[in-house]
Amino acid sequence: MNIHDIAKISGYSSSTVSRVINNRNYVSKKARQDIQKVIHDFDYVPNDVARDLSKGKTHNIGVVLPHTDHPYYTQLVEGIMSAAFPAGYRIVMLPSKFNAEIEMDYLNRLRRKAYDAIIFTSHGISLNELLEYQQYGSIVICHNPGELNIAAAYTHREESYTEAFKWIKSQNYQHISILLSRAYKISATAQKTFQAYRNTFGSEPDKNLLNTDVTTFKDGYNAAMKLCHNNQPDIYFTNGDDIAAGVRQFYLDNNLPVPRLIGQEDQLSGKILNIPTINHHFHEVGKLACGLAINNEIKQLSVESDFIFRNQKNIEN
Repeated sequence: MNIHDIAKISGYSSSTVSRVINNRNYVSKKARQDIQKVIHDFDYVPNDVARDLSKGKTHNIGVVLPHTDHPYYTQLVEGIMSAAFPAGYRIVMLPSKFNAEIEMDYLNRLRRKAYDAIIFTSHGISLNELLEYQQYGSIVICHNPGELNIAAAYTHREESYTEAFKWIKSQNYQHISILLSRAYKISATAQKTFQAYRNTFGSEPDKNLLNTDVTTFKDGYNAAMKLCHNNQPDIYFTNGDDIAAGVRQFYLDNNLPVPRLIGQEDQLSGKILNIPTINHHFHEVGKLACGLAINNEIKQLSVESDFIFRNQKNIEN
């Protein structure tokens, strides 16, 4: 049943039925009662999808998430949601696991108007493929697109990474372990980390002290277990405060001296342990990304990250 059926049964025009359904004025009391009776008798419920499509908007924003194991994604989503709800938009979570086929399916849903926009917190498909779908709706990414003309909100990491490595160098640490979420070839974050290291030390990081696929407390624990049997690191540059906490726990559990730790994301664990960290302000990045998606703007907006020095005290306790 649709409003035309209700109009035919009630004897009123479709426009009058529409005004009753949408609780508008300029409808007589009798007409409203007659139409509402038909609606009640036939248990009519308006089709929100059809109504949204008739207006050219779904008020749905798809957010592509490879996973939620790292605070990068959870903080981004919190920022996106904080901007979406006041603007009357719904957020649809789209898990991807960096699978290009799955991501392409989401883009085709955008083409079919299932969403008004898609925000890629990260992606497995190429930027050129994303560009091809901009004609079907707003597409926003959360890293620097370089010279490509695509909407982006991201954090500037280079200066904070360099500041952290300069501090490490000033303290004369020799064995620097770097823990990363993804491998260098496929991760913009890893590439920026390596570049900051090169700029500071004039050399490549020690491959024997690198570890990837590290996103959780447990991953940090396991990475420390693996690395402590090789060239013993005297400092860990980790990709999350929780990960640094996992590294610390391994050393404590095995009665080993805890090396120096640097975290990221300014998490509660880092504050409790009083370890240096880098705050990338991903909540703010998420808000900016959502604003671009809602307004269908092709702009590149950036936020500066901060190296937060803390004097790591009583770390072994």
